[in-house]
Amino acid sequence: MVIFGASGDLTSRKILPALANLADHGRLSENFQVIGVARTEWSDEDFQKAALVDVPNAGSEWRRLVSNFRYVSGEYAASSTFDQLKGLLGEADSKHGTGGNRLYYLATIPSVFALVADALAKEGCNVPGEGGDFCRLVVEKPYGHDLSTALDLDAAVHRAFDEDQIFRIDHYMGKETVQNVLALRFANAIFEPIWNRRYVENIQITVAESIVSNTAAGSTRPPARCVTSSRTTSCRCSPSPSWSPRRAWTPTTSETRRSSCCAPSTSRRPMRRSTSRCAASTWRGGRPATGGRLPPGGRGRPHSETETFVALRLRVENWRWAGVPIYIRTGKRLPARVTEVALTFQGVPFLAFEGELARQLRPNALILRIQPNEGVSLHFGAKIPGEAFRVQSVAMDFEYNSAFADTGMDGYPRLLHDAMNGDATLFIRTDEVEQAWRIVDPYLQAWSEPGGGLHFYNAGTWGPHIADLLLERSGDAWRVPDLSKS
Repeated sequence: MVIFGASGDLTSRKILPALANLADHGRLSENFQVIGVARTEWSDEDFQKAALVDVPNAGSEWRRLVSNFRYVSGEYAASSTFDQLKGLLGEADSKHGTGGNRLYYLATIPSVFALVADALAKEGCNVPGEGGDFCRLVVEKPYGHDLSTALDLDAAVHRAFDEDQIFRIDHYMGKETVQNVLALRFANAIFEPIWNRRYVENIQITVAESIVSNTAAGSTRPPARCVTSSRTTSCRCSPSPSWSPRRAWTPTTSETRRSSCCAPSTSRRPMRRSTSRCAASTWRGGRPATGGRLPPGGRGRPHSETETFVALRLRVENWRWAGVPIYIRTGKRLPARVTEVALTFQGVPFLAFEGELARQLRPNALILRIQPNEGVSLHFGAKIPGEAFRVQSVAMDFEYNSAFADTGMDGYPRLLHDAMNGDATLFIRTDEVEQAWRIVDPYLQAWSEPGGGLHFYNAGTWGPHIADLLLERSGDAWRVPDLSKS
């Protein structure tokens, strides 16, 4: 495994801990080798020391593995860098028995992705070594910052690698709670029949952060680009009815599931007017204050035009979901860090309990909590104890941490292992990337035009009033996440 950007934050926080997890669980071959490549002038020993510091609680297998780590310092596209790299790859094949198999991981800043891909092809490193079975490329998000740049990056990567060699990673896809949508729907007879427009009134997706900064592979990005185009796409793409779990043992499972997951995305039609773009007010003395714009970094630039909150209303143009609005909101400086998907079901047509008897009763809802306290809640009506026959909504909760001892919520170990084995099921395909940007791009263009300016909200609230109007027009309202679960 060759990590480009080996001295960076992503490698330190995610990749090395994921590899340590795999090593300590016996998921890596004893011949597995890691070569780091970065501009930082480190030696092999410096890289090895950093790997041990980044995973202080790892076991003996990780320490054994780290002792063989190698490192190349240099510019990413320089021939001298690749001369050293090819020498170390040959040494790994001959000395450690890696057999010519290669897994390249792009953990650099996004602007370098295409440069590294081109250099790999130019230096002949885009194919397996002698006797090898595979050569794969793992590409971190963000995959472009709009449709045009995404297409340019895709063209550059495809010049060097075939699509079946490319693994576009989003750690949300490896989260147990995201994968559990499959189990929830297809393993339970009570849910599959109601997972459609006949019973679901609306779907709400909330991706909230309580802080303002957001760094992905060294870049700070506004919500519309960082989240709307990736994480919420992952959350709202459950397989269509054409995918069947019975096919789980066939060789075509990966592509079948990926095609089915992409089907809802390709049927979405952006609705330009059903959107709001907003910026949070500044914080003064630890308290939210109105009147000032909050830039992405949280300091300076009081008149930044970068949004910190986005709300969308989308629809899916297919038989199963026709007419069901999908509301998405994502923002920073909100009351809590929480990601959830809420399916609100149709109300009872003729309620037997009226007025005061049902004042605290809400429509049934199924809440999928993605983070931080992963789990599922089913909300239904129940009688309040007492002489009066009053009903209210109650919740039946399933929590991963309580039900399973080892939840493994971070998706990186699972995804890295899948990439090593060539299983692309949980990775994003090129057509899904393109379609995700086709959904977001019209909004970005509209916001750049006259009249597409920012609206404001107080930091520490759930967003501005204009975002509420997206739902009020349909008689709906934003669900307030249960912060006791976060």
